[in-house]
Amino acid sequence: MKRITTIIALSLTVALASSAFGAEGGNPRKGKHLFKKTCKECHGAGGAGGEVTPMTKTMQQWDRFFEKLEHNPEPLKGLSEQDLKDIHQFLYDHAADSPHPETCG
Repeated sequence: MKRITTIIALSLTVALASSAFGAEGGNPRKGKHLFKKTCKECHGAGGAGGEVTPMTKTMQQWDRFFEKLEHNPEPLKGLSEQDLKDIHQFLYDHAADSPHPETCG
């Protein structure tokens, strides 16, 4: 019985911890659309900002990037806070170490 209780407690801890990362309230489908529409112009192959895909960073690195948001503010002018959350969630969900890494085509 004690072992089952421990397993359940551990499972709940992992579930709660995993929901604490990424962009809370971000929509990854919308984020993918926004990334392709807004970010790929500079961060596509041969772009001035260097090629960036979700797999460019790990999940933790994407979290740190969006915490600091050290990016030229000019291309971000038309994006809302929610748009940034959506892009963050897409990049996080498909990062190099995620269960579903993606390049974004």
